[in-house]
Amino acid sequence: MSLQLPQFPVSGGCQCGHVRYRLKAAPVVFYLCHCTHCQKQSSSAFGESVKVRAVDVEVSGEPAVFEITADSGKTKTCEFCRRCGTRLFHGRTAEAETFNIKGGTLDDATWLRPAGHIWTRSKQAFYLIGPDEIDYPADPDYAVLGRKWRDMIGG
Repeated sequence: MSLQLPQFPVSGGCQCGHVRYRLKAAPVVFYLCHCTHCQKQSSSAFGESVKVRAVDVEVSGEPAVFEITADSGKTKTCEFCRRCGTRLFHGRTAEAETFNIKGGTLDDATWLRPAGHIWTRSKQAFYLIGPDEIDYPADPDYAVLGRKWRDMIGG
């Protein structure tokens, strides 16, 4: 499956426009997370995780920050707009080389296709994952997801 990437930079932000960002280069990988935290934060069946290099993102506006313990047991830093509550980023810390943008916050997300699915042991029963799709019941092998993504984008 080949994927046509958009012309970079692309932009995104929260619902009210208080926090905006520009992504200047292709993501490292895009996957869907079916953990219970992502289900709650998205009010949906999964969260869309667009893993990016920190140096490739410019953020304007000041998101609020909180931390939670993920299903993996690791502490996850989460950022959201303090005005409208839109979740924007996971793992964006001063020392992080990569972090996740929540895919639904892109101004145009029509080009996204997931490289795979993670934490599927808690996925919603109605959501079906195809037999040829990468499926991790818990912690994924991000190297495998990254290779699949690079194959999808022709890089």
